[in-house]
Amino acid sequence: MMKSSMKKLTTALLALACLTACSSQPSQPAPAEKPKPKPAEFDTGRVAMQRLYVTARGWAQDAQPFRLQSQATADANGHDGKSAVWRATFASPVGRSVKPYTWVGTDAVEGFSRGVTPGTEDSYSPTNASTQIFDIVYLKFDTDQALKVAQEHGGDKVLEKAPDTPVTYILDWSKSPLALVWHVVYGASRDDAKLVVDVNAGSGDFIRVEK
Repeated sequence: MMKSSMKKLTTALLALACLTACSSQPSQPAPAEKPKPKPAEFDTGRVAMQRLYVTARGWAQDAQPFRLQSQATADANGHDGKSAVWRATFASPVGRSVKPYTWVGTDAVEGFSRGVTPGTEDSYSPTNASTQIFDIVYLKFDTDQALKVAQEHGGDKVLEKAPDTPVTYILDWSKSPLALVWHVVYGASRDDAKLVVDVNAGSGDFIRVEK
């Protein structure tokens, strides 16, 4: 009986020693989780202009824009008045130079990281009619509002017939009428557009159908 008890005790002690040794082994670190992709950001034109304007003022205190335009991407077709890519070109009359800035809110554009990226500085002539600067205080109506107007003047029919048509936006100063204008472009560019509708960016009024 004594031998049986001693045998059981020895077996229990061996099991306890094994358990203690196993539990003293350093724990392996859990595999690191892969960072989740950052969701894309989409801005209306007015919001994007504010972003770009602040950065441009760091380049030249008198910087004023003369053009803003969006770019359609795989994750933003412009049907909601927003885009993941906006480019604005600013001019400095005092420095007689221009500089473009691009805001990107997506990883779907090659050659650009997210945020604002400056372009190459170039010369500027204040007498050039195609680069007429404007004050952003005239920009009162945004791209989502301009889109609604454009939809009422033929845009709805374009998207009904071809739902995959991207909608892009161009903002510049017009001499006829004398106003800041949103050009709502049903296409990736003006050249291949199915329709272009001009909307007054100051009043929100319909101006004309370009094509």
